[in-house]
Amino acid sequence: MNGSIRAPQLRVVDQDGKQLGILSRSEALRLAEEQELDLVEISPNANPPVAKIVDWGKYNYQKTKQQQANKRNTKSLDMKQMRFGLKIGDHDLAVKMKKVTGFLEAGHKVKITLVFRGRELAHKDIGFKLAERVIADFGDAIAVDQQPQLNGKQLTFVVRGTGKPAAKRQDEASEE
Repeated sequence: MNGSIRAPQLRVVDQDGKQLGILSRSEALRLAEEQELDLVEISPNANPPVAKIVDWGKYNYQKTKQQQANKRNTKSLDMKQMRFGLKIGDHDLAVKMKKVTGFLEAGHKVKITLVFRGRELAHKDIGFKLAERVIADFGDAIAVDQQPQLNGKQLTFVVRGTGKPAAKRQDEASEE
């Protein structure tokens, strides 16, 4: 800004956005002083560097407001987690699946954890079948980011929504 600019030649733009051409640093500073404004280096890596004649306070305020608006508009996606036991009942599973569907529709990724207790660890195949059933129930509505894998006493996998509606489960369709 102003005297801190070291480039000997600058491409200068006035406060209305009109190109003033390539000027020496001293000419650009003189023009800025005549208008009682500041000379701000906008793009220092360009050849020649681009400088703009602006009211620094107003320019900085607008830039800060724009950054705040951009931050407000970004959606932070969290990783939600849902835990199932190996002996979960059909209705309990349906309730938890409805909750997972809500997370996916909100745009979150969901880490699903199947917890093995005690001697259940001897029946890992039942856990993998339950994981495949959960994935099959969602059908095309999800994409599996991390395949089911056993970590100690937990079988975990990560899913995310694809934007397609979830397919109805066979037992729900037969009840209607």
